[in-house]
Amino acid sequence: MQSMERSNLLSMMKLSIKVLIQSSLSLGRTLDSNHPPLQQFFVVLEHCLKHGLKVRKSLIGQNKSIWGPLELVEKLCPESSDIATSARDLPGLKTGLGRARAWMNLALMQKKLADYMKVLIDKRNLLGEFYEPGALMLEEEGSVIVGMLVGLNILDANLCVKGEDLDSQVAVIDFSLYLKDPQSTEAPKDESKMTAILDQKHYIEELNRHLSCTVTDLQAKTDSLEKTNSKLIEELSAAIDRINSLREEQEKLRLENANILQTSQKKEESTFQDSQVELETYRQTRQGLDELYNVVWKQYNEEKRIRQELEKELEVQVGLKQEMEVAMKLLEKDTHEKQDTLAALRQQLDQVKILNLQMFNKSQVCCHHYCRDITVQHVLYTEPSIVFLKIWLEEELHSEKEKRQSLQTELRREKDNTAELRTQLQQLQGLQTRLRLQLEKKQLQQMCEEQEQALQEMGLHLSQSKLKVEDFKEVNKALKGHAWLKDDEATHCKQCQKEFSISRRKHHCRNCGDIYCSTCSSNELALPSYPKPVRVCDVCHSLLLQRSSSTAS
Repeated sequence: MQSMERSNLLSMMKLSIKVLIQSSLSLGRTLDSNHPPLQQFFVVLEHCLKHGLKVRKSLIGQNKSIWGPLELVEKLCPESSDIATSARDLPGLKTGLGRARAWMNLALMQKKLADYMKVLIDKRNLLGEFYEPGALMLEEEGSVIVGMLVGLNILDANLCVKGEDLDSQVAVIDFSLYLKDPQSTEAPKDESKMTAILDQKHYIEELNRHLSCTVTDLQAKTDSLEKTNSKLIEELSAAIDRINSLREEQEKLRLENANILQTSQKKEESTFQDSQVELETYRQTRQGLDELYNVVWKQYNEEKRIRQELEKELEVQVGLKQEMEVAMKLLEKDTHEKQDTLAALRQQLDQVKILNLQMFNKSQVCCHHYCRDITVQHVLYTEPSIVFLKIWLEEELHSEKEKRQSLQTELRREKDNTAELRTQLQQLQGLQTRLRLQLEKKQLQQMCEEQEQALQEMGLHLSQSKLKVEDFKEVNKALKGHAWLKDDEATHCKQCQKEFSISRRKHHCRNCGDIYCSTCSSNELALPSYPKPVRVCDVCHSLLLQRSSSTAS
């Protein structure tokens, strides 16, 4: 069906070009916009360009315009940028079809319609965006139509595009122009025949010019192809020499690789033997460390028990110290009070002694005067006063004796208090001895703590030694069997068996070397060969956690 449509459109294009050229002879090959054959030519060309055009969907609706492929000519041939800009900038044009009609009119006036269409036909790979497979522009009929358009270069078209209603023109082919009797339209005059011969001459000259240009282009292309071919031959010879040198280098590298492989195997064997010797040495060292650890652990338990007993005794001593401090404060307060009282009593005693001495002196003076001046006649009269004086003196002496006795009692009491204070002083000295013992006890506690810290460090050293043994095992395991799998060797995840794609990327497990997806290898752990946490798979993650938990217990 499409081949028949292409054939019909090709026939209509041939007929329209023939009628247009014949009708232009009577007008002196100068055409205007109102010339009917020219209008029908544009209609037929529009139908040819619309054949097999893809329908583009937009917000307004479906759009089927030939402006898309014609606008592509501007990118392929910069010379057509002027008419493309003019077609876009014409006032009154609102549709792509109107711009395409204006472009065809301007290209015909430039006498480059065939050249522009040839550029478009030469880039058929770009036209697949606009045309369906089997369209006329994508087949051989399109090249034939471009060849026929060359004959229109002999015409001089003076077309008025501005102001024309190109958007709403009806593209209907008028077959009445092509069904007229050619005998009735041709004048049997010799001048018309001569004009036709001249027109054919001009047409042939235009074809020759176009063909000469084509031949020149083909000759240039042939020269460039020959140069390219000679360059390719030279590059091929250089590539062959390079391949030979690469083969020699490959052979040398193969020998070096074999030597390196043998050397690495020997080194691996020696390393394995050394690791076995180190492992045996470690086992012996570990056995000795275990025995030492048991001894130190027993000492630690004993020291811990002694420390607990000392802590209990220290608590008791602290309580006693607090009680003694309270008692000492009370004793110091009581001692100060008694010392103040004793000082006051001594002062009172001194005052009483002074008074007694004064009274005694006075009494002596009085007795001396009374004994010297007394007479017989006054004996009866003064005897009661002397008796009264004596009684008063005796009472004073008695009171002084009582005061002296009380003072002596106070002195004895003070002596007893002094003896108690001495006893308390001895107790304080005993407390000082206890405090000294407490200081020694603190020193012992400090020694216990240091021994505990040493035991902890020794336990840490033992745990590190165990981890080193496990690391040796891991290294030996890696040397024996585990290898880093290449990206090309894995197409599916080893755990979930999902196929890798752009969204599901490949990830290596740093422990076993196999390839997993991001979901099955989202864990991170520190390994012997990687001190920082690195990606590991779920299986290796569970095994490493189980091993670390068993090592910790």
